[in-house]
Amino acid sequence: MQLDADVAVVGAGAAGLSLALRLAAPPAGARRLRTVLLAAPPGPFRAAPRTWCFWEGRGGLYDEALAASWERLRVRPADGTEVTAGIAPLRYKMLPSHRFEALADRRIAGSSDVARIEAVVDAVEPVPHGAVVRAHRADGTRLAVRARWVFDSRPPGRLPPARTTLLQHFRGWFVRSRRPVFDPETVELMDFRTPQPSHGLSFGYLLPCSKHEALVEYTEFSRRVLGRAEYERALRQYTGQVLGLEPDDYEVTGSEQGVIPMTDAVFPRRSAPGVFRIGACAGATRPATGYTFSAVQRQTQAVAAALHTGRHPLPPRPHSARSRLMDAVLLHALDSGRIDGPDFFTRLFTRVPAVRLLRFLDGRTSLPQDLAIGAHVPVAAILAAALGLPLTPRRSPPAA
Repeated sequence: MQLDADVAVVGAGAAGLSLALRLAAPPAGARRLRTVLLAAPPGPFRAAPRTWCFWEGRGGLYDEALAASWERLRVRPADGTEVTAGIAPLRYKMLPSHRFEALADRRIAGSSDVARIEAVVDAVEPVPHGAVVRAHRADGTRLAVRARWVFDSRPPGRLPPARTTLLQHFRGWFVRSRRPVFDPETVELMDFRTPQPSHGLSFGYLLPCSKHEALVEYTEFSRRVLGRAEYERALRQYTGQVLGLEPDDYEVTGSEQGVIPMTDAVFPRRSAPGVFRIGACAGATRPATGYTFSAVQRQTQAVAAALHTGRHPLPPRPHSARSRLMDAVLLHALDSGRIDGPDFFTRLFTRVPAVRLLRFLDGRTSLPQDLAIGAHVPVAAILAAALGLPLTPRRSPPAA
């Protein structure tokens, strides 16, 4: 079976769904585009359920699918001191992937411009004036989609060469407590009352959905992931010794686990004249923090606008050159041990107004504002990392 389309979107994660949603609702007067979204069927090729978090004002495109949102953030150093700040007019938002997928399915079903097909993509082959996406359905039926433009959001088989690559890896429990122990008004963004690894840093991360329910995660920035038993032990230690919950006080109703590369690698955005990469595989993940969702929105909004106005749809780099350079220096400083991670992040949240810091982390501050924030970091250590960065060769990370 062969289909013809203007656009083919490969993958139905954050980037694929976000682009398909924007193409399903073109602005008045825009070019209408026949779009095919190829989503993996249930099974080994579909990504595991996950939770995306980001910050923006009220009235976002996906607010109806949120699990929760907050206007207060808290960071705790190892001594337990609270650093709490309001972030109005912003809100920190929690979007579970299954809710986002359901919202996207409803909106796409009501559009005549986008067709969603469940199939596993086997290959994307460049051809004159576009590409052919070859795929197969769950029943083995072969499918080919010929499109002028293809946007591939699948994870790369291997990361590009980089001077520094750390992994943000985590495991979380969805917890329901018998007592009202959680503060539903405040996110525990970084709780450093966790045993710190010999290399990198660790922290607890707590998203309270009510007084009785929360997502509790143990997170590390380091070079290697842990085994399942190590994550479980860390979570038991955090919920018990830090949060003060006895095993009989709560039940675990679900879990999630993931790995996010934090790297200064340069991700290619085009693999053939009509084939582009979007999302994390095109560099949407902010190297110094691991946040991805907001950059995906900026990137897919720009791509959709280019398509709707007949311009060349090369996805823009999700982060500015200045942001990428600052992140490369910070990653190098963390990896080399020149700075203490918990102290660095606690100092920023203590000394920089929270809204300004969040805008900085999202790449939305000016150069003078960046320089003002830089006055609150360990200057000597950061300068040493900056001077050493050009001398550090780019290397391919080891295969997973």
